[in-house]
Amino acid sequence: MVKGGRLTQRDIARIAGVSQATVSLVLNDAKAAAGRIPDETRERVQKAIRETGYVADPIARRMAKGLNRILGVFTYEPAFPSAQADFFAPFLFGIEETAQTLGYDLLLLTGAPANRGKRKIFDENNRLRLADGCVILGREFDRAELKRLVAGDYPFVAVGRRDPIGGPAGAPVPYVGADYVAATAEMVRRARAKGHTRLAYVGPSKGAESSVDRWNGFAAAIGEADAKLAPPAELVLHIAEVGGRALPMLEAIRQSGATVVFFTEMADAVIVDAAARSQNLAVPGDLSIVVLGSHLRPMQSGTRFTTFSVPREEMARRATQMLCERIEAGSAGGQVVLPCEPVEGETLGAIQLTQAAN
Repeated sequence: MVKGGRLTQRDIARIAGVSQATVSLVLNDAKAAAGRIPDETRERVQKAIRETGYVADPIARRMAKGLNRILGVFTYEPAFPSAQADFFAPFLFGIEETAQTLGYDLLLLTGAPANRGKRKIFDENNRLRLADGCVILGREFDRAELKRLVAGDYPFVAVGRRDPIGGPAGAPVPYVGADYVAATAEMVRRARAKGHTRLAYVGPSKGAESSVDRWNGFAAAIGEADAKLAPPAELVLHIAEVGGRALPMLEAIRQSGATVVFFTEMADAVIVDAAARSQNLAVPGDLSIVVLGSHLRPMQSGTRFTTFSVPREEMARRATQMLCERIEAGSAGGQVVLPCEPVEGETLGAIQLTQAAN
């Protein structure tokens, strides 16, 4: 018997009285083994495997072109437990559900230790290739790592739209994302249809693709020429930074004359809504609020915000399916964006006569 340490194919070969090549063939190519190896020999190898509890080394299996049936999951931000847990939970539910259906296990990859700064996929202790492929999540990706992934042969799929590597005409990134452009534009049209012409925006116009998409949808819808949306709308205030203090944000919004404010972050909307109500301002009577994308349980504010629902679980399911197709069929993957459904809420109202006069 083997004295300590991990069992190897060589150990199984010695126990069964066969060559290591015979063990490898039995393990990695059952059909070929059935035709080339006598039944009695194959049974001896299988008996040795059963009795010793041998488990094939995943790296060795990959070298033999076998699949480990393991999918990696990497997030650039901590998935749980953290302030982002509610953001990532639906993604993880979708990935787990689809992986189980397709017969894969999951391996959560945490990358570089937290005390060494931002997480990295390609850390010196990288375990990426223990998995057959990887689903990658994060609000912002490391572009250098993304470039390396696209140039390599390792199957991966991003959750969330990602720009091509090297510009619009560059190498495409396989992803499944949400159509923030169309969803944001629709929320602006709804505000304009209720008579709002002076709009404020709290959120960045640059940075991550999700931020750029929201801004592009907002800017396009403001400039749309449509008789049904007359008179034309204008942006009267843009606060690019998120996470500011409630009262200064509310004061700036009120001084700008904006009658509706669009927030990219639910947390900002929650505190401004509370600040407005504390000053006896009616929402949406005196100020309408729209949130550009819902989060689960952001805060227990009790307010049902007008927003749109991001299909996070479906994005994760589709991304996992795409990844398995890349692993099993060698497909290149694609670029898919899913629609976001409007959520009526209670914070977007018709323009009041006093607001219009101001």
